[in-house]
Amino acid sequence: MAIQSINPYTLERLKSFEEMTETEIENAITKAHETYQVWKVTSFEERAKVLNKVASIIREKKAELSKLITLEMGKLIKQAEYEIDYAASIFEYYANNAKDFLADEPLKVDFGEAYIKKSPIGVLLGVEPWNFPFYQVARFAAPNIMIGNTIVLKHASNVPQCAQAIEDVFREANAPKGLYTNLFVSGSNVSKIIEDKRIQGASLTGSEKAGSSLAMTAGKYIKKSVLELGGNDPFIVLEDADIDRATDLAVYGRTVNNGQSCIASKRFIVLEPIAEEFLAKFKTKMGALKLGNPLDRETQLGPLSSEEALKTLLDQVSKTISEGAKVEIGGKRADLKGAFMEPTILSNITANMTAYKEELFGPVASFYIVKNDEEAIKLANDTEFGLGGSVFSKNIQRAKNIANQIDSGMIFINHPTKSSTDMPFGGTKRSGYGRELSPLGIEEFVNKKLIRIISENEKL
Repeated sequence: MAIQSINPYTLERLKSFEEMTETEIENAITKAHETYQVWKVTSFEERAKVLNKVASIIREKKAELSKLITLEMGKLIKQAEYEIDYAASIFEYYANNAKDFLADEPLKVDFGEAYIKKSPIGVLLGVEPWNFPFYQVARFAAPNIMIGNTIVLKHASNVPQCAQAIEDVFREANAPKGLYTNLFVSGSNVSKIIEDKRIQGASLTGSEKAGSSLAMTAGKYIKKSVLELGGNDPFIVLEDADIDRATDLAVYGRTVNNGQSCIASKRFIVLEPIAEEFLAKFKTKMGALKLGNPLDRETQLGPLSSEEALKTLLDQVSKTISEGAKVEIGGKRADLKGAFMEPTILSNITANMTAYKEELFGPVASFYIVKNDEEAIKLANDTEFGLGGSVFSKNIQRAKNIANQIDSGMIFINHPTKSSTDMPFGGTKRSGYGRELSPLGIEEFVNKKLIRIISENEKL
């Protein structure tokens, strides 16, 4: 079956790609394994040359690649350009720092010497999502290539042109064939690929269902996995916060990437004394967003990634409304040709409602009022997810105290959760496990081997 590239703004098919045959998949894994035998003993300096060249080409092709992102999944062009720069910076970050991150770690022992040697483990499978088609790949591929591993990668089926473009960049950078290989395969092939003895680990960013399936197969075959799954991030606003700034950032946090981000702010938990003012300003600012062509630099909110994504979100919103929630603004499909959702705020949400329990992947905010810090913490933690979150207050110590009690992998104070090359990214609970980015991101798929040295005349 062909893999389709469809523009979510025009709903027109852009291009199609044929799925790889079993023979082609076998050949790709074979080549990746052969390349690993050489790459694992290649110097850090040579590895860094390849990744720095990859980064350079990505920057040179910024206009072309960012437009490709926008055409395939609807990201605003300015945000797509930022993503391209960010992806390049990740390749550069690990190219320039991996040698230090992977240096031998001496251990304090009673006699002789001992140290930890960090070594590559082999061919890794990446399963990556459509919402950040270059950044997500970079944060998986860059550290692992610098370790000495090789990569085969199944990208999301709705961004095949981006997927092909990334492999093309590696080729243009004169990377060894088999160092990074794009696999045009369906999700049903993932388990079979993990079963292959030459695959030594797998990383997935995506849905709980897909993550659970991958982890189950990896566990069965005793292979390491890293999962970054959904989020239902709380956005807590205390009564002493700057409301104008908080509402500006609430709109940004909820609508960045057209609301389709695992770390997007989703549950807005506001203390009672300022709740009415916050909601009024939040509604006004959300309602003023300009929807339209994501290639137009004046557009503030683009389409969802696909018709299917829009239908899923509309179904969740409809169910929540039928269960008794109040629509403060929006709630429907926007009156535009593409896969557009109106900016939406839902309130009066209770624990039995769909929006309370599920991640809403689009520009739909859930609004809650709480009486005190304890209620805010309890509500923030009353979710199966634990990815990111934020707390807004002028009292930093009070905000830190709340942050310390929230069950998540990341908490930001006075800003929505975001990622950075030098900060670890990952979650807890059903948001997954493992970390990407920062020095921690290079620690996941390494063999931490003990080297113990005892001289011949040493007394044991």
